[in-house]
Amino acid sequence: LGPSGPLKRKLVLTADCHPLCALVPADPDYRAVWQLRSMLICVMPDSWPALEYADYGCYCGLGGSGTPVDELDRCCQTHDHCYSAAMELKACWPVLENPYTLIYHYSCDKANKTVTCEAKNTECEMFVCECDRKASMCFAGCYQPTHLIHHGDVHC
Repeated sequence: LGPSGPLKRKLVLTADCHPLCALVPADPDYRAVWQLRSMLICVMPDSWPALEYADYGCYCGLGGSGTPVDELDRCCQTHDHCYSAAMELKACWPVLENPYTLIYHYSCDKANKTVTCEAKNTECEMFVCECDRKASMCFAGCYQPTHLIHHGDVHC
């Protein structure tokens, strides 16, 4: 599911993008996307999101439809839905205040592998930060080496 029409923008997980980038939106603002990648690295320090989750399942990557293939793919579906909800949130308009361009404030506790969205965020920044924080925790909670095997879109 996810956004439709002019709001349809999906995360592209790719290994061959900007050297500092791992998750690239279709309309990239590398600073904003870098934050989600940094959260993933915070909670999963030994992971390489761009390599391990590129084009994974029905929702991790470009597009998004069908039934998620597993819990990891469900994390991506939930993240897609969260970004769609952010795009509908009045506090996230005008267009410059949206999940794909927004820079928010958060901290990483490397020892405990947790991320905290900071209170100084605006309403929209907090909403988007929480989308990314929950997604990173979801990924960390269901990581398995078998996720290196990409299911493609056979089931989508």
